[in-house]
Amino acid sequence: MNLRLALLTLCQGLLMVNNVVFIAINGLVGLALAPVGWMATVPITAYVAGGALATGLVAKHQRRWGRQRTFQLGLLVAMASAGVCAWAAMTRNFWLLTAATLVAGYYSANGSLYRFASVELVQPDFKERAISWVLAGGILGGVVGPNLASWSRDLLSQPFAGAYLALVGVAALSLAVMSCIAFPTLPGQGTTHLQGRPTAQIVRQPVFIIAAAACAIGYGIMNLLMAATPIAMAQCHHPFSAAALVLEWHVLAMFVPSFFTGKLIKRFGVQPVMATGLALNIACVAFALHGNDVMHFLGALMALGLGWNFLFIGGSTLVTETYAPEEKTRAQGALDFCVYTTMTVTSFSSGALVTTGGWTAMNLGSILPLALLAAALLWLARLRRQPARA
Repeated sequence: MNLRLALLTLCQGLLMVNNVVFIAINGLVGLALAPVGWMATVPITAYVAGGALATGLVAKHQRRWGRQRTFQLGLLVAMASAGVCAWAAMTRNFWLLTAATLVAGYYSANGSLYRFASVELVQPDFKERAISWVLAGGILGGVVGPNLASWSRDLLSQPFAGAYLALVGVAALSLAVMSCIAFPTLPGQGTTHLQGRPTAQIVRQPVFIIAAAACAIGYGIMNLLMAATPIAMAQCHHPFSAAALVLEWHVLAMFVPSFFTGKLIKRFGVQPVMATGLALNIACVAFALHGNDVMHFLGALMALGLGWNFLFIGGSTLVTETYAPEEKTRAQGALDFCVYTTMTVTSFSSGALVTTGGWTAMNLGSILPLALLAAALLWLARLRRQPARA
């Protein structure tokens, strides 16, 4: 792995520290500050909704200013928004917290493109492993994120306000690392004239639709269950330390497999890997419905994390087949818009379902989107067979 790829992997890890801390504490802070209980995950929803709203803006900024400057701008936004979150927690202002996490979505939308930027730092034959290696940086988030949330929980007078301040430092460190990475100039960078096919034509391709379904549904189900886990475990009278442990192992299951997922795709193809990811999501639901002990949460969230890894890396690899170099920023932005829109729906649904129907209803509700994903993978298999017959 070259130095630039290693530094980008570190930035991915620091991004995941931010995301894991947000997931671990935003629901609990939201539950303490929200006017009604079902609004507990609104701050989490605002974070992913902000990402969805920012995808087009980020694509435009990257086309105008390039990868590095836009990534740096995202990190500056991360520092400012985390500081406002800390102030909102201290003053017990629910709507200010929600607004700050909405703005933080610009950082998230930038960070989601790290995996695609990694492809530009390596030879074409290494693209699957480059995506995997960068996403493997999330291991840092899995180890540091929950422990940072636990350590800083009571650092200030209001619970978790100190955790938000710690994220300012995390983003500042990432900004310093990002400043050391030189990215190649993007095709058409600095011009306002769009090159290549229109975005509408790109997203209508069957392979793009299937790749977007794998990424969006895989991320949506993962977000639905992960966002509700701290609340569900609190409802089952498990301590926050147990929830932090479950999230830590969940995030490790998300990213440790990245060391070999790219090799699996290279050897067996993207279809079997994504099908395995779907099977692991189904296993997660089955495990979660079996009981409410800590080990049930742990087993379900580990299967969920591994399933997400196979689906997200598989979908991200598959989508690279659908666009030309001059179309990449728009195609990647369109894919992430699908992901963030799905996550927005599942984040909001997560709080409503877990505070009204409970953990069991949440898991039963995930069966339908998993069935839709199974249909998409069957469609991909059919498309792959057609050229073979020809």
